Formats: sequence, structure tokens, C-alpha cells
Amino acid sequence: MLHRQPLPSIIQFNKLITSIVKTKHYSTAILRYHQLNLMGISSDLYAINISMNCYCRLNQVNNGFALLATIFKLGHRPDSTTYNTLLNGLGLAGRVFEAVKLFKKLFKEKVYEPDHIMYGTIINGLCKVGHTTTAIDLLNFMENSSCKPRVEHYSTIMDGLCKENMVDQALEFFSGMIEKGIRANVITYNTLVQGLCNFGGRESEAAKLLMDMEAEGISPGVDTFNTLVNAFCKQGSVNDAELAVQAMVQRGLHPNVITYSALINGYCLCGELDEARKVLDDMVEKDLVPNIITYNGLINGYIKKKRIHEAMSLFQEIIDKGLVPSLVTCSSLLKGLFQTGNPSAAIKLFDEMKVKGLKPTKITYGILFYGMCKSSLCSDALALFRSLGDSELMKDVSLYNILIGGFSKSGKPKMSMDLFDELCLKGLKPNVKTYTSMISVFCQQELFNKAKALPSKMEDDGCLPDSVTYNVIVQEFLKKNECQDAEMLLEEMINRGFFPDSTTLEMLLQVIPDEGEASSMRTMIQRLTRSERKNAVS
Repeated sequence: MLHRQPLPSIIQFNKLITSIVKTKHYSTAILRYHQLNLMGISSDLYAINISMNCYCRLNQVNNGFALLATIFKLGHRPDSTTYNTLLNGLGLAGRVFEAVKLFKKLFKEKVYEPDHIMYGTIINGLCKVGHTTTAIDLLNFMENSSCKPRVEHYSTIMDGLCKENMVDQALEFFSGMIEKGIRANVITYNTLVQGLCNFGGRESEAAKLLMDMEAEGISPGVDTFNTLVNAFCKQGSVNDAELAVQAMVQRGLHPNVITYSALINGYCLCGELDEARKVLDDMVEKDLVPNIITYNGLINGYIKKKRIHEAMSLFQEIIDKGLVPSLVTCSSLLKGLFQTGNPSAAIKLFDEMKVKGLKPTKITYGILFYGMCKSSLCSDALALFRSLGDSELMKDVSLYNILIGGFSKSGKPKMSMDLFDELCLKGLKPNVKTYTSMISVFCQQELFNKAKALPSKMEDDGCLPDSVTYNVIVQEFLKKNECQDAEMLLEEMINRGFFPDSTTLEMLLQVIPDEGEASSMRTMIQRLTRSERKNAVS
């Protein structure tokens, strides 16, 4: 078009560039307008609005505001699209309160009378940042203006309330909307069904709402039913989920990959893995292609039941079908292989992951190091940790914790102490888990004074000891027959509102006879026992 003589009008170029924007190639669209300007083709308001929208979509809203100055310079008058684009751009950039400020300025200075789109943009932005009550105030203001709220404004607020776990308030808001004569649409009902299902245990209310929806002549879609199916499955009510699927089919709707994936997860949750496999096979028979999420659900189910061979067979099926396993898939399999005593297969899988271009995360490395340490491969785990070089993972306290705990449990407390010193020298901050592991390490080395000092050091570092910390230190002192110190620590533990766990109590009961009839430790345990009985009765 740029080589035609005479050149086409800006209107024709606008049509071409609009088609580019629809494909989300925003940078290309902006570049085309720059080319037009360089060739002396002046942009009209429509063209500038398109450029402004592209900048906003690229999170360059400041450039969008710069174009507002261009509009005035060229003698154009900004229209509703101009201001709505800028308000939406601020919202997309997370600058909601700047959008509210601009909205108020437009209204107060009578620059532009807000329309339904403008109100909707602000209401949506406020709800997204958790200021739903302010959005409700704005909707109430609309009620008294010439621009009355529509169902989409109500639906946005209901969605905001549901996301803030205020489902009952959303239902009340819904009732208020109906009383005002505003008819709900499929989005309204979907929002409420989703809200009830997310709340947990309110699936029957969601199912009733679906029936109310149909009574109003609004047909629920596949998404509506999928929400219900997924909720029933998460609660372990697979039979109810199957009934919901039957209801879908009776209405001429076709269950999709999301429906079947939810059913597979539901059956796996109930331990009915053979039924879950049947669902997968049924999908394939219906020419539906399972995705990686579908397979992940069943693989995870097999692993939880320690059916690792079937999990690996399904993993191979994924590879054969040309699907790329996700980190979730591989991490689940790593855990399963370690749990079933196959560390070499787990390490091989980890190496294959990296070859396939999957970048292991902190969670993946955590599973790998924990499994290796449990399999008496602590030195190999440490070597792998060292191979990370300058990676941010080398500064991760949770990975240090796994290695410190692993060496401690494998009878190499000196290595744990070295890792602890290394962690501190790097300027990393030990957490409760780190200190709790080090208590065991110091006790193994019979450095009891250091172990006793750790709870105080934890407090100085702003890391308060918890119930696990105290149970570990009492147990370690009892193991070494340091009963006097154990008694002192037990008293400190109780005074802080923590209670011995079953292991600590069992160890305490074993040492009481050696302490004599008038033992203060016996008195403490009796006091604890009475307290537990009282709590059980209340």
C-alpha cells in the first residue's frame, strides 16, 4: 500500500493496521503508524486511539498519555474511546488509583461524561485490587446518575466479592440486582457458581443455582458444568460429578478435556485409579486429546499409591504421543522413584529432564536432594548443589536445610556444621528449620551448651523457636541422658505455650522412674495430662 500512487487514505491504512492489532502484534502496528507519519500521512483520531491502545497493551501507558498531547496538537477532540483506552491502560499497569484520579478529574471538570464502559473499567480495576467496597460505592453513585448500572457492572462486583471469600454478600448483591429488575446473564450465574464451589462444601447450593439459571431461561454452558464437576471431584464426591456430566450430555453439551481431567483427579483422590484410567481411555475413544494436565493427574495418583511402574508407563505414553512433560510431571515421578527405592532411576530421569530443556526449579532440586539424602547419597547431592555455581539456588536456605538435615541423619554432623557456617558466611538468614536441625547436630557432637544457646540466638535473630524446635531439643537431651537439662527445657517449652508430642512424652515416661517419686518432671507431666484431658472435654 505504501508504494501506491496516489497513496491510499488514512482510513484504508486504519483498516489494515486494525487487522494487525487483532493478531496482538502491537509493536508492528505502532511501527506502521510511525512509517505513515514519516511519509507525511497525518493520523486521524481513530489512528491515534489505535496507537494509544497498542502502547497500553504493551504496558507503556506513559507513551499513551503522550499521544493525548498529540491529539490536542493536531486539533482533534478526544472521544470516549481515548479516555477509556487510557483508563484501561492504567488498570492493566496496576495503576488503578491513578485511573480513579483521572476518572474523577474527567467527571468533576466536566471534560467528559462517563459512559458504561468508563464506569465498568474503574469498577473492574477496583475489584481486581481488592477494593470491592469502593466499587460498590461507585455503582451506588451510578444508580443516581443518568448512566444506570448494567448487569456486567453487577457481575464484576459479585466476582470481586467471591474472590474475597464474601460469597454470602455476593448472593445478597445478586438478590438486590434482581429486585431492581436487572436480569442476570450466564456470566453472572457462572461467577456465583464458581464462588460457591471455591468456598468448599457448598456444591449443592451451586447445583441449585444452576437449576434456577435454567428456570430463568438461561442455558448453562460447558464452563458452568465444569466448575461444578471440578468442585464435586475436589470434595471426593465423584458420583455427584458423574451425575453432573450426565446432565451436561442430556442438554446437548459435550464434555471436554477439562471435564475429563477433573474426573480423573476425582477418582485418583478417592484411590480409584482403575476408574481414572477408564476415564482417560474413554476420552481417547471420543477423539479427545488428553493434555499434560490430564496425564499429570493420573501419574500423581499412581505415585501416591506407589504404583510407580504404571506411572512410568504413562510417562512413556506421554513421550510417545509427542507431548512435552512438564516440571510437575517430572517432579512427581522423581518423588515416586525415590519413595519406592529407585534413586538411580530418579537421577537418570533428572538428567533426561535437563536434556529435554526443562529447567529444574527450587522445588525440583528440593525433591532431588531430599531423595538423595534419604538414599544415603548426601555427598552426591552436595556435589550437585556445588555444581550450580553462581545460581540463585545456591543462596536458597531451604536447600541448605535439606543438606544439613541429610548429613545429620546419615551420621556426618561435621558436614552439617560446615554447611551451616557456609550459609552464615554468605549472609543468608537461617530459619526455624535450620536452627532445629542444628540443635540435633550439636547434640550429636555433645556440644550441649551450643544446643541450649540456640533458642535464645533464634530470638535474637527474630526467628522464634516453635513446637518442633522444643520437641527436638528435649528429645535430643533425653537421648543423651541429660535429664536435668531436658527438664529445664521442658519447663521453658510449657511456659511458652508449647506441648510435648507423643514421641517426647513416651521418652519422658521412660526416664521418670529413675528420677524418684517426688520428681518435678513427673509433676509437669501430670499437669500436662490434666490439661490435655480438660481440653478434650471442652
